[in-house]
Amino acid sequence: MEVWLRRALRAGKNLLWRLQPEGASVSYPDSVRYLYALGNELKVGAKFGLETMRRLLEELGHPEQGRRFVHVAGTNGKGSTCAMIANALRHAGLATGLYTSPHLIEPTERIQINGVPLSEREFVQAFERVHAAAEKLLREERLDAHPSYFETVTAMALLTFRDSCDISVMEVGLGGRLDATNVIAPELTVITPVAYDHEAFLGNTIESIAAEKAGILKPGVPLILSKQEPAAEEVILRRAHELECEVNRTVDLDVSDVQVKAVGSKFTMGGVEFECSLPGRHQIENAKAAILACEKLGIATSMIQAGLRDVRWPGRLEFVSRNPDFVLDGAHNPAGAAALAAYIGEFCIGRPVWIVYGAMRDKAIEEVTERLFPLANRLIVTAPDFPRTLRPEAILRVTGHPCAATAKTVADAVEIARTAPKEAIVFFTGSLFLVGEARKLFKGKQQSVS
Repeated sequence: MEVWLRRALRAGKNLLWRLQPEGASVSYPDSVRYLYALGNELKVGAKFGLETMRRLLEELGHPEQGRRFVHVAGTNGKGSTCAMIANALRHAGLATGLYTSPHLIEPTERIQINGVPLSEREFVQAFERVHAAAEKLLREERLDAHPSYFETVTAMALLTFRDSCDISVMEVGLGGRLDATNVIAPELTVITPVAYDHEAFLGNTIESIAAEKAGILKPGVPLILSKQEPAAEEVILRRAHELECEVNRTVDLDVSDVQVKAVGSKFTMGGVEFECSLPGRHQIENAKAAILACEKLGIATSMIQAGLRDVRWPGRLEFVSRNPDFVLDGAHNPAGAAALAAYIGEFCIGRPVWIVYGAMRDKAIEEVTERLFPLANRLIVTAPDFPRTLRPEAILRVTGHPCAATAKTVADAVEIARTAPKEAIVFFTGSLFLVGEARKLFKGKQQSVS
């Protein structure tokens, strides 16, 4: 197909427009290349705001209006919590949309209906509708730049959910207040634990980060609040009080009979036993938030139980092979690293632990590696195929390890990891880009972990 992407400068900003003939069909690879060509949004100094989204959605007939939404923000656990809520809603018989980010292998993963990602054809159809609206706004000079990657895909999700879903669960991409998802009018908001991440965009104090997350709160809309650091909770509760939001806190729930295994957990809450299929003790907190959210939405207890029992969330303590165990976990910030370290300390005692690690330049490398590297009997440092990747040699210069090796690519790291003894457990971690690459290599080879 004729190349149809070109960059130009207009009013000092990058714009993209299509060169293919009028009426020509767009392939899935074309749509993905276009989205990627819009560039990485995580740039210090980038302009964030909701005006572009509002103009785009107006042109599209306001797909964000008149629909049921659950809006979920937080630093860690928001994806898992979204997956639990959406799965329970699906079990309750509701046509359920789920919007999350980032994806691990394909952008289609970001937009799901009843647990199934969009097909390539559906993705292209949604892209063409949003892109046509954006081009019209550009021609009429009502926008001075094409909507960003995330704005475009968010609009695609809203269009898809309007046409196909009874209720949709929307995960915030970055922060909350100025995130592209914050154009919806949810009937329920959820804030999972707030911690340090993306400080260049959200501020370098826990209070400033919490204030950005609290930006999703809406007047009179109930809030489900996970356990927080005191400073974060104070900021969120103050904003909830200002907006007269009913607050339901997970810390107010008594949990008993807790049983945590390597591949899931059981616990009793309010006299009801719940079983969560997602590994890690930290998932109990996420499950509590999901249960509260579903109860607030009027979902029957049996449906909530079913939703937690068979929920899946790829790339988070996901077992993809046995003997040795290969586990994918996107622990890309200090809080995520702490959760992974706790899991290793609880379930991997006496086993050889190997860690395959790669990271982006904008992450808290030292804090993460200080938690994880001492737990590794063998360390393999590699570089995901992404522009912001930090070179393995640079990571080792900062952190060091007595038994470390470097691998040029994730595929090379996998081959080294295959030499681990059968009783070992190998964690692929540090960056979701690394996890995505590794998952693609293992796709189709997953083995039962029960």
